[in-house]
Order: sequence, then structure tokens, then C-alpha cells
Amino acid sequence: MQDAVRSRHTWLGARSSGGLALPAAQPTPSQFYAPRGVWLDDDVLVVADSGNHRVLIWHGPPEDDGRPADVVLGQPDFYSEGPQAGGRGPTNGLHLPTGVGVFEGRLCVADAWHHRVLVWASLPRESATPPDYVLGQNDMVSVEPNRGREVDADGLYWPYGIAFVAGWFYITDTGNRRVLGWPGLPEPGQPPALVLGQPSPQAHDENRGGSPGPASFRWPHALAGDNATLYIADAGNHRVLGWSPPPSADRPADLVLGQADFGTARETPHVPQGAHRLRFPYALAYESGRLAVADTANNRVLLWHAAPRAGAGHPADLVLGQENFDASGENRWTAVERDTLCWPYALHLHRNRLAIADSGNNRVMIWTLNEKV
Repeated sequence: MQDAVRSRHTWLGARSSGGLALPAAQPTPSQFYAPRGVWLDDDVLVVADSGNHRVLIWHGPPEDDGRPADVVLGQPDFYSEGPQAGGRGPTNGLHLPTGVGVFEGRLCVADAWHHRVLVWASLPRESATPPDYVLGQNDMVSVEPNRGREVDADGLYWPYGIAFVAGWFYITDTGNRRVLGWPGLPEPGQPPALVLGQPSPQAHDENRGGSPGPASFRWPHALAGDNATLYIADAGNHRVLGWSPPPSADRPADLVLGQADFGTARETPHVPQGAHRLRFPYALAYESGRLAVADTANNRVLLWHAAPRAGAGHPADLVLGQENFDASGENRWTAVERDTLCWPYALHLHRNRLAIADSGNNRVMIWTLNEKV
């Protein structure tokens, strides 16, 4: 593990009081409560501070520990918390934001428990800036699952993840056990061109109403990839699926990681995990041929030097957060350190920098990876 990561780590969030004690979670410009989304590029860091029902933005990715955020969204100020801006309503409030990203200059936020995705036409530079439009609901006030109707192509139910891959915008519509896709960033009311994981836009059964297979989901949670492969973290089935090339219509996956085959969804707690197994992989990230997967319940991140594209049983090349592939303890059952993890819930890779929403430790860590990895 040490050969994979340089000594440079940036620690954002509260410090632990010692041992395995949970760090503080009060809302401030520099503290989080269970962050579940992160985005990093050359110009900005965006964090979904999920437990505080807000999004924080740094203009210029922080290089120093503890740097306060520049902008807060979803709350009137940096010291407020609570769903719907502390009860002020959903128009400019959030309820468990998760996936975040900046795509073609627009900030997108998966406002999961409001069953919608919010879009800012440009990256906000002032706190409490309201979103410009909404996907998955008819207006900024509505927050019912599936627009308060039966399941159809234009509704959302717990949308946890978003991604922009090879010109396509995707939403993991987790509660409906499917992934929706649009060629380009969608406008309000634009129906998806792709419904992946269900036989029809009206279907929403777990694993298509049967056993796990290469075309089904239990909890699709995050996406990443390139023009050769779309990777989806199917957390509830303890696996990652891959489509090579990315699908234009519903079809079986070509790749499975974390399970021996497409028909297995086995969880193996309290045993040595090895380089093959996954337990609730809630996040993944991809850059320039390298794949990172947050093996969340095993408190680690797995890395593949060359991302697999098809087949099954591909072992990871590297583990972060644990001393070896067989360990899985929270913070290695020792203390909260710079290289330990407790329920990593979101990842983003950019120029050999890996941003980790280390949710159980109420922090975000930015690790600088060795370029040889």
C-alpha cells in the first residue's frame, strides 16, 4: 500500500478525539457529517455533506488540511443543518444529497431523498444560490417518489449517483433498481433514451423480479467509465458490473467484479476478503485506464491498474486503507489515521489524485497516487 501512495494526503473535516472515536460533525465551513459525494478537478472540489443536508464548494482544490469551504448550497449559511434548509422548504433545500459533479460547466447534485437531480447552469460562487432547474420532478416544490405516480421513465426514486461518461449523462435510479441515460445533459422534461436494468420503464423490481443476473440490479449506486466501458456499482448485489461498449439499450453486462459469476450475489463478512470480494461497493472512479472501487463495508478502496472490460473474477492489484487484502476493519481497528478508512462512500479520480468521501470518519481525504500505479 505504501508504494502506491505518496506521503501527501489532504485531510478535510474534523479530527478524531483519539482512537476509534467518531470525529465531530457540527456544521461549519470545514466540518462534515457523513459525506457521501465528492468531485475534484483542476478548478474545484465539491462535497455532498450528506448528513448536514448541504453541498460545499472549494474554488481551487485545497492543498492544506482543514481549509474551509468557499460556498455552501442547500442551507442559508455554513452553520445551519437539517432537511429542506432546516425546514424552510425544498425550493432551495436538500434532503440527503449524494452524487455531485460538474459537467460541461453545470453543477449537478443528486438530491436523493427528494427524488430529484438539481442543476445549476454555472458553478455557484455565492452561498445559498438556488438551482436553475430540476430533473425527476415537475417543479422545485415537489419531492414525491416517481413524481407521485406509478413508475415511468420520467420519475426517480432515491437517485444516489450521477455521471457524465463519453457524452452520456447517467442517473442511478437506485430505488427503482435501474440506470437512466441521456445522450448529452438533459433539459427539464426530457425523457431518458436508455433504461438499463429493467425490462420496461414501468418495471422496478429488485433483480428484475428474480435472481441476480447480468442485466439486473439490486442497488445501483455509482457510475464511471469511458467510451469503451461503463462501470456501475451494484452495491446491494456486492458487485460491479461493466458494459463494453457502453449500452445504448437494455442488455446484459459483459463484466462482473466482486463475484465469481453473474448469477452470484454473495456477501462474506468476517472472513478474509482477498482481492476478489466486495461488500456493499457504493462508489467507483475511473481515469485513464485505472479503476478504483470503494469496497465500503470492508473499509478499503481497491485499484485495478488496467481496468477489466469483460469476464469475471479479476482480482484487484492494490488495496488502500488496509495493510493487505485480507483485512477489513474500520480504521484497521486501531485509530483514525491519514491512511485508514471507515465506510468510504464516494470516490473521484483526477490527475492521479483520489478524492475519498470517508463517510464514517466525517471527512474527505485527497490522496496523491504514485503515477506508476
